[in-house]
Amino acid sequence: MNRLLSRSALFAVAIACSKPEAGTQSASDLTPDTSNLTPLAGETRLSGLRQLTFGGENAEAYWSADGEWITFQSTREGRTCDQQYVMRADGSDLKQISDGRGKTTCGWFLPGSDRVLFASSTAHDATCPAKPDPSKGYVWPLDTYDLYTVGRDGADLKRLTNYDVYTAEAVVSPDGKKIVFTSLKDGDLDIYTMNVDGSDIRRLTTTPGYDGGPWWSPDGKKIVYRAHHPKDPTELKQYQELLKQGLIRPSKVELFVMNADGSNQQQITALGGANFGPSWSPDGKQIIFSSNFASPRSRNFELYLVSANDSMATADRLERVTVFDSFDGFPMFSPDGKKLIFASNRNAKSEGETNVFVADFNWK
Repeated sequence: MNRLLSRSALFAVAIACSKPEAGTQSASDLTPDTSNLTPLAGETRLSGLRQLTFGGENAEAYWSADGEWITFQSTREGRTCDQQYVMRADGSDLKQISDGRGKTTCGWFLPGSDRVLFASSTAHDATCPAKPDPSKGYVWPLDTYDLYTVGRDGADLKRLTNYDVYTAEAVVSPDGKKIVFTSLKDGDLDIYTMNVDGSDIRRLTTTPGYDGGPWWSPDGKKIVYRAHHPKDPTELKQYQELLKQGLIRPSKVELFVMNADGSNQQQITALGGANFGPSWSPDGKQIIFSSNFASPRSRNFELYLVSANDSMATADRLERVTVFDSFDGFPMFSPDGKKLIFASNRNAKSEGETNVFVADFNWK
């Protein structure tokens, strides 16, 4: 889901494709610069840190299967909500590929790296969707997204789903044949799979509550995701009442793993707070994710590693990867496993600014 993040920092995160609120941009802010930065003391897994975007909100940056390209969402050029972009792995050749209407989120390359899958409200909103009423507290809007594909050059936009409700958080399987995504199409936020042409839709989750942010394991046999299943009737009623208003409160989310057909659903973290943006290590043995469990009401999200085979893991079974005192999230390892891409508030020129960073990852 998106924008979770920082709306200041990313609480929003907890949900799906998300990211923090932006600062003011100028042309110079957008100039690519891959100068090396120094990871913070304690970030021993990281070296050769490089910043790829400069200014505003930039997040959900994910590699193409060949490692040559990156797609991400951004509010650059003074936008008030995201459009979808691509750039080369070094930050060059940046191009907007969405049509400029409405809002986009959650991009992913299709096989061959020539087309990009993403969610957009273009069919429903020419402008950015309205933000929620602040009197409702911290809530996240379930904007009317459907899934689209477009050429890497921004041409040939094609609509893939026609549900006219929140449908996003899509990831393509390693073999390029399937898409896993989250949708409100059956009345709850659940996870589905379909063929890349939109056929053979299958619902994988049915427990009342939010299930989202699904991500295939490297062998395509499992899916990691985040979920919040209300524990009592009062909490469930509150969740369902917000859902009817097109809203969700994303402050509680734990990580789960299931088989690719939806069977054997297992909770792997029991941390509290918002745990989101999970993806896999190249060998499929670990999961990297972002969390604010150490201070659940704060904007400080860090990256952590946990065993993919763990069950109800608590803090003592995690390895902390980042130590920056604000937002770090949306991690993904490069196809060869040598690099880690993520979004962060670090090195910001203005409060709340979020940029895309790449670092060499040191496997111990």
